[in-house]
Amino acid sequence: PDTWMSPGSVDAALRGVGGALAGVDMVLAGKAANAFLATRPPGHHAETARTMGFCLFGTVAIAARHAMERHGLSRVAVVDFDVHHGNGTQDLLWSEKRSLFISSHQYPLWPGSGPASDTGAHGNVINLPLDPGTNGAAFRAAYEETVFPALDAFAPELLLISAGFDAHQDDPLAGLRLTEDDFAWVTGRLCDLADTHCGGRVVSCLEGGYDLDALAASTAAHVDVLIARGA
Repeated sequence: PDTWMSPGSVDAALRGVGGALAGVDMVLAGKAANAFLATRPPGHHAETARTMGFCLFGTVAIAARHAMERHGLSRVAVVDFDVHHGNGTQDLLWSEKRSLFISSHQYPLWPGSGPASDTGAHGNVINLPLDPGTNGAAFRAAYEETVFPALDAFAPELLLISAGFDAHQDDPLAGLRLTEDDFAWVTGRLCDLADTHCGGRVVSCLEGGYDLDALAASTAAHVDVLIARGA
C-alpha cells in the first residue's frame, strides 16, 4: 500500500539496479575509484518476496551479490545510514556469509524492524538502533564504537553504501538530528576504511531523503568527499 507504480516504474527500477551493477563493474575493473548512483526508486526496503517503502528491487543487495557471483569476491560489506532500517537488504543478505550488513537507524520507527538482537544467519548482520533525537555527536560516537571496528575485523574487498539522507534534522519523516557535516564525516571515515582494506573501492547508492533542500545539500556533501577521495 505504500509503494505505488506508474508505467515507467519498472524501467526506472531496473536502470537503478543496472547502474549499481555498472558501478561495481567499473570500480572493480579500476575504471573508477568510486561511484555514486543518484537513482530512484530506492531499494533497501524491498524484501525477497515483497515490495515496500517505495522500493521495488533490493539494489544494494543485488550489487553485493553481483560482486560475489560475477567478480568472485568473498567479503563484501554494506553500510546503511538511512534513518529507516534496511530491512530488505537484511532479508536478502541474511544467509549470505560472504557479506556483512550494518544498518544504523532510528528505532523505533517504520518499518519496525532492526533490533540489535537481529544478527543474521552467520553473525553477518549488525543493527545499530538510534534513539529519536540522536544528534551528530552521538551518531559519530556510535559509529566509532560499533561500525568501524566491525568493518576493520571483516576487512571487506568492496564497500557498498546505502546512502539515505533522511536522518537529516530537517527531514519530515523521522527524528534524528544529523547535518551535512555528519554525512561528510561518515563518508570520509568509510573511505578511510576502504583505503585500508580494499583499495578505496566504494560504491554508494542513494536511498531516502524527503526534505529536498536537505537532500540536495547532504548528497552534495557525500559526493564531494567521494570525488576528493577518488582524485
